[in-house]
Amino acid sequence: MFFKDIIGQKEVKERLTRSVKEGFIPHAQLFCGPEGIGKFPLALAYAQYLNCENRTDDDSCGKCPSCVKYNHLAHPDLHFVFPIVKKAAKKKEVCDDYISEWREFVKNSSYFNLGQWLDHIDAENSQGLIYAKESEEIIRKLSLKIYEAKYKIMIIWLPEKMHESCANKLLKIIEEPTDNTIFLLVSDTPDNIITTIQSRCQRINIHGIEENDIVQALESEYNITPEDALNVAHLANGSYLKALETISLNEEHKFFFNLFIQMMRASYARNIKEIKAIGNELGGIGRENQKSFLIYCQRMVREYFISNMKQPDIVYMAQDEANFGIRFAPFVNEKNIIGLMNELALAERHIEQNVNAKMVFFDLCLKITMLIKQ
Repeated sequence: MFFKDIIGQKEVKERLTRSVKEGFIPHAQLFCGPEGIGKFPLALAYAQYLNCENRTDDDSCGKCPSCVKYNHLAHPDLHFVFPIVKKAAKKKEVCDDYISEWREFVKNSSYFNLGQWLDHIDAENSQGLIYAKESEEIIRKLSLKIYEAKYKIMIIWLPEKMHESCANKLLKIIEEPTDNTIFLLVSDTPDNIITTIQSRCQRINIHGIEENDIVQALESEYNITPEDALNVAHLANGSYLKALETISLNEEHKFFFNLFIQMMRASYARNIKEIKAIGNELGGIGRENQKSFLIYCQRMVREYFISNMKQPDIVYMAQDEANFGIRFAPFVNEKNIIGLMNELALAERHIEQNVNAKMVFFDLCLKITMLIKQ
């Protein structure tokens, strides 16, 4: 991965390359920011830059043996940790059991989210986690001598998904790693990482990609007009992944949007039979998809509330969502916005805690029925 291939983020790229040139390389760094803005490719490009044998002022050379191996994600001194699902029947219990699938997935696209990764490994109803056993693998790998590079690098994607016992076992090695060992943690929600790990890492806050950078990337990669590219970049709100989803009009967006409409209409009409049917449907789409749907609902409620203020520059909706909002937005107002957001967030926590999904969504719809009439 090269810095030049990463969309925007000029300031962060300069900070990372400058730290290497000045010899200031913290042994544990936490890349933080919203989903889809390029945190993982930045971490990967930084790792490659660190071990490049002929680096330039602003990027890896791409030709040395180290860079070639990094481009195949197969360098012996580069290690990955990421959320997985246990499959005892197939003897898949740690990240290395999924490493071939991981390399294939990352090579296809550097901008991705947890839901896409779990779909790739057929997680079905399981939630992705970094299990307790992974700590033993991490300690074992980092106890080995460096094979051929200057630095041994461990990239942990979504450390907030780490089991607490796994995180606690890693505290000492993160605080006092072996020589020339570097941890790069990449997080969407850093506040969900245990504080003892947060305190041991230098935090690098990464912001959304500038609209102009997204526009340029879309125009160069896709057959899209400048006007459409600008509209998509606005809707993306700094996330290149969101921009790609907007262009493709992916099935998940259509599915979530249609379910959102059904849920709101059934709740408004107090149609218990329809509410029960929606709860049953949502109960069967898998925990990660259920959480993604509730996050989507929270975003839509926010957008419809903001749209009432007649400030289009701070509204981020696709055309189908905006069309539905013409009639629905007035029902989201200052009397019920806090209640709606609280109930959706509570439902998301309950799904995270493995509460019966059908009950969670049925209860949520009943509460929305009362709130939406306010």
